[in-house]
Amino acid sequence: MLPIRRILVPTDFGECSTPAVRLAAELADKFGAEFVLLHVVQDLALAMPDAVMPTPLPGPDLTHLSDAAKTGLANLIERENLARLNPRVEVRIGSPVAEIVAAAGDLKADLLCVGTHGRTGLAHLILGSQAERIIREAPCPVVTVKPQH
Repeated sequence: MLPIRRILVPTDFGECSTPAVRLAAELADKFGAEFVLLHVVQDLALAMPDAVMPTPLPGPDLTHLSDAAKTGLANLIERENLARLNPRVEVRIGSPVAEIVAAAGDLKADLLCVGTHGRTGLAHLILGSQAERIIREAPCPVVTVKPQH
């Protein structure tokens, strides 16, 4: 078994990512691994092609959103009592799946811990699964964590 030295856990601050954060923290504690929290600020300009939007709409201030994400990560660390792990925080801007996969590579993560929305059937077919795309593209093993209902 390869050593687990760095665990990356992306969060969107939603209830589906919280169980993944908790499991990643538990694993980081057990293995003495570095614990990295990641939030991706989605750049809506990347999601809306120019052909769909003939006149560009003013987008949100990405600096403001990045600052809000850093605050959100600090609040998450406090709420989940993660300070004992001395977590590293990362905020990236772009497409969530692409940025999560890139961060796993850039940071040389040994494990990626991802929360899922637990959609099945038609909802899964229509909305797709970001977790599945991350699993296919990640440069390291991925643990998926279902939401607790």
